[in-house]
Amino acid sequence: MKMVTLNNGVEMPQLGFGVWKVKDEEAQPAVSKALETGYTSIDTAMIYQNEAGVGKAIAESTIDREKLFITTKVWNSDQGYDQTLAAFETSIKKLGLDYVDLYLVHWPTPDFDQYIDTYKALEKLYKDGRVRAIGVCNFHIEHLERLLNECDVPPVLNQVECHPYLAQNELRAFCEKHNIYVEAWSPLDQGQELLQDDVIVQIAEAHQKTPAQVVLRWHLQRETIVIPKSVTPSRIEENFNVFDFELTDEQMNAINQLDRNQRRGADPNEMHAR
Repeated sequence: MKMVTLNNGVEMPQLGFGVWKVKDEEAQPAVSKALETGYTSIDTAMIYQNEAGVGKAIAESTIDREKLFITTKVWNSDQGYDQTLAAFETSIKKLGLDYVDLYLVHWPTPDFDQYIDTYKALEKLYKDGRVRAIGVCNFHIEHLERLLNECDVPPVLNQVECHPYLAQNELRAFCEKHNIYVEAWSPLDQGQELLQDDVIVQIAEAHQKTPAQVVLRWHLQRETIVIPKSVTPSRIEENFNVFDFELTDEQMNAINQLDRNQRRGADPNEMHAR
């Protein structure tokens, strides 16, 4: 496993395991399988409604807590300073943990104009030692600029939809300039047409790897943190086995050319859900 060093000195695995849309009762066996496979970074969120299942898998694991990297997120309906602090207490209780390694603002939801107060609550949790690192999800450049201007602790990462069809090059350049990692959700384009793309398929055949493994390798070689999700044991293993080959510069460039600015999820400025 390759580790990345965040801007506050904390180390984080570059490849993690996501549990978006995993039911609570499925989260425990899926996370247990991921931990057995070798993942130590687990990414959940309050809105996923599976923090309890994730917590059960952590409790049953023989891996030392210090070797795990657990991420969760504050949802839109809990935004605001006091509400965020209360939401954090609910999350760690469900997870059965004393602290989390990374706490994130799930969406900026600029219509509500609460993400600065929300982030300031994260800063308090960080300064109090309740979380080891803080960051954001789905922030555009303008949201990040405001955060950097009005808050004290820079986010360690920005978790956004990112895959070869949505390469996020402008956002990546801004984040790199400010020492903020990009973390990709839906890194495989939710397993849809991307994995049938001729460019991806041909590169996969050349390496005797699957299209999903090629896409994950592309992310890793771009220095992106990546959190593929699966509940299928064979896929959980497949997604982990991406450290024994390397894409050539030519292959990386061929995948880079696939960018079409195509989103599967909501545009952050149009996310209004509470």
